Amino acid sequence: MSDKPLYHDGMRQLQEARETRALADRLEQVIVRSAFTDEDRAFIARCSMLFVASADAEGAPDCSYKGGVPGFVRIVDERTLAIPDYDGNGMYRSWGNVRVNPQVGLLFIDFEQPKRLRVNGRARVEPPDATMEGAVFVIRVAVERIFPNCPRHLHRMQTLALSDHSPRPGHTPPVPGWKQSEQFRDYLPPRDQPQPE
Repeated sequence: MSDKPLYHDGMRQLQEARETRALADRLEQVIVRSAFTDEDRAFIARCSMLFVASADAEGAPDCSYKGGVPGFVRIVDERTLAIPDYDGNGMYRSWGNVRVNPQVGLLFIDFEQPKRLRVNGRARVEPPDATMEGAVFVIRVAVERIFPNCPRHLHRMQTLALSDHSPRPGHTPPVPGWKQSEQFRDYLPPRDQPQPE
């Protein structure tokens, strides 16, 4: 677990204003951990998405949605998880931030069976792993803190279909429409340029 306190002065000020400091301290004692439980493993294995919070070297924040087929994020060991980076728009805001500031906050959410789990840690960008279908990079996160959040404000939603663009064994994702647009076609890397027929 991180040596850094879970709560900083700004958090403590609001806890004092709302008289929740004792509750916050008790929550830290009871639910915050640094290793994945079997329940965490099962939950992450069924998630088809997560949100990644990152910040650049100056602290400017960014938040990004990452999606895939359930099980696309893998728990490597009790304190490490791996996230595949799939072909996207090439801006690399989240993972570029990791190169200059490795601290990340991950939020896994299940809207069908309301549950959410936070994972905070230090990330690094690595070459693709052959076991992660369609990954162009793999982001490994060394976990510092794991803790569930109350799901009471999660709206119940249902997944109608997984994205056809999500890599999976035996499936070649289609070329996204925006990459075929005149606005971007001439700026694509060679691997994405239309091939002459």
